[in-house]
Amino acid sequence: MSLVRLNIKGISYSQTQNGAYALILNEVDGDRKLPIVIGAFEAQSIAIALEKEIRPPRPLTHDLFKNFADRFDIVVKQVIIHKLVDGVFYSSLICERDKIEEIIDARTSDAIALALRFQAPIFTYKNILDKAGIYLKVNPKKEDDEEQDSILVDDLIVEEIETASAEQEGYKNKSLEELNELLNEAVNNEDYEKAAKVRDEISKR
Repeated sequence: MSLVRLNIKGISYSQTQNGAYALILNEVDGDRKLPIVIGAFEAQSIAIALEKEIRPPRPLTHDLFKNFADRFDIVVKQVIIHKLVDGVFYSSLICERDKIEEIIDARTSDAIALALRFQAPIFTYKNILDKAGIYLKVNPKKEDDEEQDSILVDDLIVEEIETASAEQEGYKNKSLEELNELLNEAVNNEDYEKAAKVRDEISKR
């Protein structure tokens, strides 16, 4: 399975889940976005790591992990989002010490907060991006401004993510017969993005 490199597009408050934030990862060599719902603490930690001007008076948990790893010569070389089950992403930290590589399981939000601190690349597998990636229309003006390190994604993007999620939820309530009809309709209309989502729901059954 081929790996696809991702970078961080932005963070925004989720309108549908109280206390949750949407972290948007962007395909480096493509247009798809991978939205991941994360908690407030992890969102704050990621935002602080992106905004290099902000220095908390005492180290946050992820800063402490970085300081600890530095002291004992442990390096996080890369992060891989390797699994998606029932809407939950699973990740691994690829670490190295004394030229010995270790793989450590981590929550995706923690893994990304650490990747930023170690300046480690973030990857996912192509099949995960095919399944969960979405295309978002972004204001071209904002694209030109792309000095965006710590970005709050605009409401339009969040709205589109939440519409896509709501649409996915709606498929769960449909019968297999209805899903097959929707799939045929989407293919006939050449709406392949919708067809892929319906196909994923059928595969789950």
